[in-house]
Order: sequence, then C-alpha cells, then structure tokens
Amino acid sequence: MLDSLQHLPSAAGSSSELAAHFTDLAPPLTARQAAVEAARCLYCYDAPCMNACPTDIDVAGFIRNIHEQNIDGAAYGILKANIFGGSCSRVCPTEILCEDACVRNNPAEREPVRIGLLQRYAIDHAHFNGHPFQRAPSTGKVVAVVGAGPAGLSCAHRLAMLGHDVVVYEAREKAGGLNEYGIARYKLPGDFAQAEVDFLLAIGGIEIAYGRKLGVNLSLAELHARYDAVFLGIGLGASRALGLTGEDAPGLMAAIDYIAALRQASDLASLPVPRRAIVIGAGNTAIDMAVQIKRLGAAEVTLVYRRGMESMSATGHEIEIAKANQVQIRTWAAPLEVLLDDTAKVAGMRFEQTRIEDGRLVRTGGYLEIAADAVFKAIGQGMSEEGLQEPLARELSREGERIWIDERFRTALPGIYAGGDCVAPGQDLTVQAVQHGKLAALSIHNDIQSTSEAAWPT
Repeated sequence: MLDSLQHLPSAAGSSSELAAHFTDLAPPLTARQAAVEAARCLYCYDAPCMNACPTDIDVAGFIRNIHEQNIDGAAYGILKANIFGGSCSRVCPTEILCEDACVRNNPAEREPVRIGLLQRYAIDHAHFNGHPFQRAPSTGKVVAVVGAGPAGLSCAHRLAMLGHDVVVYEAREKAGGLNEYGIARYKLPGDFAQAEVDFLLAIGGIEIAYGRKLGVNLSLAELHARYDAVFLGIGLGASRALGLTGEDAPGLMAAIDYIAALRQASDLASLPVPRRAIVIGAGNTAIDMAVQIKRLGAAEVTLVYRRGMESMSATGHEIEIAKANQVQIRTWAAPLEVLLDDTAKVAGMRFEQTRIEDGRLVRTGGYLEIAADAVFKAIGQGMSEEGLQEPLARELSREGERIWIDERFRTALPGIYAGGDCVAPGQDLTVQAVQHGKLAALSIHNDIQSTSEAAWPT
C-alpha cells in the first residue's frame, strides 16, 4: 500500500514512543465532570440539539439520565437511535451540529453543553447484561448488504432487530469501513473500531463475508436474484486524480491510503515518513493526514488549498488542531506541476496563485514552489466504477457520479436500496451514513413485509 514511499526513511523513534502521539485527542470526562456538565443542560422542550443531530438522538433525554446517574439508560437511548454512538461521540463534528444548536452557545455563557463528551461518557461507562436490543421473531427473509462500513452495518443491525437475517459482503479483511481504515488514529485509538463492530454483531442474525468485492467476485445481478432485498453501502473508494504529469512518481499518493496503513500498522516505527510533506486539500481528511504525518516526525508539513480559509470544508475545530500541531496552511494556490529530482522521485510541487474574480476562481500567473519529499492528495473521493459495470448495475440511475435514491432510499431498481457516501444527498459524515443505513432498513422492512402480505392467500 505504501510502495510509493519505500525510498523514504522510517519514522524516528520506537513504536511505543510514536504511539504516545496517537492517544485520545480529547480526554474523557471523569464522573464528576460528567455530572457537572450534565447539570448545565436545560432539557429544552423543543431540544434544538436533537433537531441538529442527523440520527435523531434524544440529546436532552440521555443527558437527563446521566444527571440522574442512570448511565445504562443514557447509553440505551443513544444506541437506539445510533448504534455507532460510541464512535460518533469521538468523530462527529458536534461543533457544527448539536453543540452549535445548544441554547447555551451564546456570548454570555461562551460555550455549549459538551454533548459529544457526555455521549462518550455514557457509552464508555454503560454495563449491559448482554446485547441491549433483542431480535424480533424471524421473518424468514434474508437481505444482502454490500459494504461493512457505518451505513452497511447500521442497516444490517436494524434489519436484524426487525427479525431479518443479513449477509454483509465486505471487500476488505476487516469490517468498519472508514471507522477502521479512514479516521485519524488519535480520534479512534486502539481497537475501538473493531470492538464497536463486535458489539453490533452480538445481536445475532448477521453474517459477514470478507474479501467479496462488487464487480470482482460479487455480482449485483446474483445478489438481486438470491436475496429478498439488497442494500448498497459501497462508499466512495476511488481517490480523485490531480490530473498532472508525474502524479504516479514515487513520493505522491492518496492520503486515504496512508491513513489506512497508519491505522493498521502494528509498529508505527516501520512507516515511511518524509522530512517535508505537502498535503493538498481542504477537508477533514486533509487535516487528519497533515496532523498525523507531523506527529510521526515530519519536520515540515504544508497543507495547500486553492481557495481561501473561509472556503475550507474542514471545520474550524479541525483547523485549530492542525495549527496546534504546527501544520502550515497555504491558501490561494492551485496545483500546477509535480517537481521531480534526478531519480524521478517527488521533490516538491509548483502551484499557481489564485484569486476570486467576479465570483469565479481564476489563476493569477504568479507561482509558488514548495519543496517536499512526499505529496499526499486529499482532494476527495469518487465512486469506484469497477463494481457498477455489469448490465444490471448500469441500470442504476445516477446523480453525477453518485447513485440516485428516492426519499425511502430505493434506487431505480426494485429491491435494491442504497445509502451513505455513495448516494447523492448528504454531507459525507459518519453520523449521516449511520442514519441512512437505519432509515433504509426500515424502508426495506416495510417493503418486503408488504410484499409478503400481498402474496399471502386470503
């Protein structure tokens, strides 16, 4: 996976020393801190924080449970709405969702209730006797889910709760999707992502088939014929290209590939680390990449974006993390040329300076060169077309490169549903993918039950 960087030296320091740089980004609340924070909640009757939560968690309700020391009740309420409540409490951008909507978030009080940390406290301190949710009586129906990421597993769990059996097909060797392979290691440290998957699967009725990839050794037509319904949670697995000469040179690679290798590495000291790095992009993935390579020992890390700081899709909180880790941010510079050394390896990049003119981004003719041993592109992911080339898959309607769905997550093909990053609407957030999977499961349940009832003789 990191072949492009094998000419670079390994990270300096022992694996244990490096691991110390990837502990929890935000320390958890103590019991006393959680009690004090929960007491700040006003339990608003119209709960704007709940309205801002993509998964409709009863925020005021679970905080009241914490205040009343009913931790299991708080966790149950969270998980009922969002089975990935643990990871979402760590990676969800609460600063632009529930906490932004909190009524205490005003100039007089200066900060909202720390909802994300309270959610984490509830999940981390719950002690259930077995799985908190029970399966409904078996319906005899079996549903296929393609992709074991947050959308697919959320869908599978809800279907299992409703009494259906589910077979999840996953291309990689582990389940979890971006939680396992794509989130900064300091946000979901240790084996938290896998522990959450194990917890989810404990409901029963869910089988995962690993190493099965749509378009390679898995056919949509076969799934459509074999199962009562199919849910596609295939995400956006293809890294977009810069479209520049030299893009395949050693030293230039997709940020998501390095992040995946970092998350899976048992020995951080074995990872290749450049002395100087460039990260191209403006989203949270770009920030994750820049901060992590800095923590691994890169002396200089420069994040470059073609527009201004105000246009960056990364949240203000993420940008502050980058600054705190001494990541340099250069704006108004568009990639122009990959600079190579005498051995055809990356030596830096040339950028053309940009500005807004009449509402459009234009190039100014001014140039900027930044020396680097490695360049990481984090300019977004696109749909991998490999799995959508068979005749049946080509019948899926598209909006741009994403799969079209109706308001009930049904695609243009009867019996096939989709959700998460691969569909047109949304913000590409983990929490939203979880909601898509949950709502799609309810839609699938209603549709296949209605079909069964219609076919039942009177």
